Amino acid sequence: MIVEIIGYIGSFLVLISFLMTSVFKLRVVNSIGSVIFMIYALIIKSYPTAIMNFCLVLINIYYLWKMSHTHKTYTLLKSDIDDNYLQYFLDFYHDDIKSCFNNQTFDFDKNDEAYFICYGSNPLGLTIGHRQEDTLDLKLDYSIPEYRDFSIGEFLYDKLKQEGIKKVKYSGSVEHHLEYLNKLNFKKVEDHYEKVL
Repeated sequence: MIVEIIGYIGSFLVLISFLMTSVFKLRVVNSIGSVIFMIYALIIKSYPTAIMNFCLVLINIYYLWKMSHTHKTYTLLKSDIDDNYLQYFLDFYHDDIKSCFNNQTFDFDKNDEAYFICYGSNPLGLTIGHRQEDTLDLKLDYSIPEYRDFSIGEFLYDKLKQEGIKKVKYSGSVEHHLEYLNKLNFKKVEDHYEKVL
């Protein structure tokens, strides 16, 4: 019974990994599942299955190492708030944006700063806010699902400093963003979060 449970856990983790949008998380969970399933295969003496899972672990470790040692060169692209492509991007990712920000209603008409974060020619993230002198009141800081590894945020805030912005304020929903805010050194101040650049 215990042996079968080990097999089910390994199988479940391998299967669940393929539902993940983040390639990094997919490979980590897939590796854990493959290790467990490899142990199960060795216990029941199914050596071809054990060898296959061992190879999967090696492949995942190789790509995880490659991902962690590959320097991503992003570009910050300033956009007009009424740009057609910006509206297309918002429409295309509408459902994901709504789920990330708890169905928060966005009124971008009152905002005057918009930045795309691109990798090559592909936009991976969009930041929208209202600027008052050297402070950006952040309304949207969104990354597409495949690139939610904090590297975009680290790049963004470094580049915003070069745009003359010295402080960023955020007062929106934090349910899905607390880890992100903490990782990027935002500090809670009364009813909002602030980051000094």
